[in-house]
Amino acid sequence: MKTQELLKISLRQNAIFIPSEMIANDIKKLSGSTSVFVANVSKLGFTFSESLLYALNNVNPNYKLEVLEILKEVLGTDKNWAPLVKEWNIPTGESAIDHVATFFANFFQTKNGTTLQCGHIIPNNTFPLERYNGCPFCGTPFEFGKIENYGQGSKLKVLDLWSEKELEDFYKSLLQSKTALDATQADSLKKALKYFPLPKVDIAMKETLMLVIDVLIEEGKAENAFQYFKSPTDILRYLWFKNTGLLQIIEPKTIIKRISKNATHFYNPLDTSAQAKVASQKDLKLKYSRKECLMVASWLNNLDMDVETMCEIMHPKRGMWVRFIRALRLAEYSKRKGFEKLNFLMDVFYNQVYDVWQSKVNSSRLKFDADKTFSLLKQRPGLFARSLFSNMLWFGADETVAHFEEIIDKVPARLVFTLNMYAQNYFDKNMQRSVKPLGGTNKRIPANGLLNLYNEEQLEAMKNQIEALCLLAMKKRFAAIENPNKTIYIDPQLFNMPVSIGDRSENVQDLPVALMGTRFPIEGNEVRLFMQWGADLPAQHLDMDLSCHIAYEDKADICSFSRLETVGCKHSGDIRSIPAKIGTAEYININIDDLAKAKAKFVTFTCNAFSNGSITPNLVVGWMNSKHPMKISEKTGVAYDPSCVDHQVRVTQNVAKGLVFGVLDVAKREIIWLEMTFGGQVVQGLDFKGVQALLAKLSSKLNIGSLLQLKAEAQGLTITEDQNADEVYDAQWAINAAAVMQLLID
Repeated sequence: MKTQELLKISLRQNAIFIPSEMIANDIKKLSGSTSVFVANVSKLGFTFSESLLYALNNVNPNYKLEVLEILKEVLGTDKNWAPLVKEWNIPTGESAIDHVATFFANFFQTKNGTTLQCGHIIPNNTFPLERYNGCPFCGTPFEFGKIENYGQGSKLKVLDLWSEKELEDFYKSLLQSKTALDATQADSLKKALKYFPLPKVDIAMKETLMLVIDVLIEEGKAENAFQYFKSPTDILRYLWFKNTGLLQIIEPKTIIKRISKNATHFYNPLDTSAQAKVASQKDLKLKYSRKECLMVASWLNNLDMDVETMCEIMHPKRGMWVRFIRALRLAEYSKRKGFEKLNFLMDVFYNQVYDVWQSKVNSSRLKFDADKTFSLLKQRPGLFARSLFSNMLWFGADETVAHFEEIIDKVPARLVFTLNMYAQNYFDKNMQRSVKPLGGTNKRIPANGLLNLYNEEQLEAMKNQIEALCLLAMKKRFAAIENPNKTIYIDPQLFNMPVSIGDRSENVQDLPVALMGTRFPIEGNEVRLFMQWGADLPAQHLDMDLSCHIAYEDKADICSFSRLETVGCKHSGDIRSIPAKIGTAEYININIDDLAKAKAKFVTFTCNAFSNGSITPNLVVGWMNSKHPMKISEKTGVAYDPSCVDHQVRVTQNVAKGLVFGVLDVAKREIIWLEMTFGGQVVQGLDFKGVQALLAKLSSKLNIGSLLQLKAEAQGLTITEDQNADEVYDAQWAINAAAVMQLLID
């Protein structure tokens, strides 16, 4: 079990972990078992570096088998990949009239037709039943198929060797990451925390701390966990994480509203939003044992912070704190001897005899008292940075920037870069920005109304001021670090990889990871989308839909269950029920030449939950791409080949109704990997302007190559094309986003 989990962690980083004690020999000639193993792995689209191949040749065949099984598990080779229609690239000719005729045939129980296993009667001369793997009327599959075509991919992904050192370095980099971990990193950290002791490193992010604290408490080391709590918010974050599994503090009303909205349905009798609301309220109820109550009471009582400051920190989440105080019986524990500080805290908090810093800022800002506002903001550099743009418009750019310059050295590097990246979009009057509220879906918001007070020249000057200020600050930080090296190599691919700040992915990437905004070139003329869901679940009605939105200059089109064929796109049929345990699949074939002739601009890949509720956990979506034609099984219609998979994600979060997982730029013939949630039961609910806003946001991001250029310039390093440079930064290094974040110097 341990080696399987560690193998999964290494695979996400484009490597295979082999413990040193398992390398038993030093034989250079490939053994028979190794040759067979390499051939089997190549069918799945992978190959090995020289060092990894040498190591694998000298390990027990059982470990090779374990590696192969993990690759098969991640790629889902044992799942059912049969769609509804056989040879679905050839249209079946079904129409709305067929569905209407079938409806009446079942309503009147006509005998002029074929009765299927699901009980539906398909009238003669309607659907061509020989073309279907299931019922064309209700979307229930009866025939299942395995993958028939392997090794069609035109490129093999090269895996490298990881020893204990690489694994431990990765583990430490996750703990030290200076940006919040995405779902894949968080999942890898949880696995690593199970099997490795906690190293003595500084944990930079509060969300990462929660995972560490959780492990310590599960191991019965609550007293060791206390050292990581620095404020009441840390305690609240941990308590909420244990109750919901969410590392961010999302208000209960937001979660309830979202779950209720996901349970709505077009057809009123199927709407279960009221029941979902009641169920979610019940799930969010707080219940704690006496032992847990005492533990939290001790944490609050022993915090090294004065009571008034603690109350001010608790104030923004006052409603949540009131619920926790009652559930944890803190009023009762505060009366015990030794809990005098907790008693005082309860008194001050309930009587609200404390000042709130944010209210002072808002008050002085409304009074247009610049000196007092900036004096307050300087006390909290991070919040000053987050409100910098709006204050520039409110008080004027020169005065605001002058005050900000005084404290910019205290601002976390990730915020400095964020300011530099997003200034271009913020100060554009015509730009709609993409935002994602906590617990909500992506939204686009209009430009700040105060922008209309300024002309284009003034706004351009503001952008330039921000850029100059931020770049100067980062150069100073790089220059302050002594670097004995003279040369640096920067892989050209790094100029296409964005720095992972903000817009974190909420779904897990089990194959080698890619950062949001990464661009995948298309080698052939076809892209094939796939979606597989329902594995390990009992047979039931569970309707997930794979769709795409096609944007033209002056119109839009869709390819989905309601429109199986359109210009450049073909859908494999709508499955609405899943078989027991093995799951089911849908596909869409995209012909780029046809779309280019029709002058399409973008194709957005989406999946939706048509059933009540959110997208089912463990649903897998992605796309395939190969220079060579990709076959479709004549017998079953299976069109999945693991060797052709470019990218795939596994849905793990449970609050999204719709998910965008990529955008095809037709003219550039490349796919942009992005993740954007939306609240639609069908693809028509997608706001494409929101997608464009997110694309603009991603394109404005600093890329890793430019960040390294900045480092080289500040530290006087010569950039070379020789990989034997003193410092080497290649694409393999950049896969570990947490390691890249160590370049952000605070």
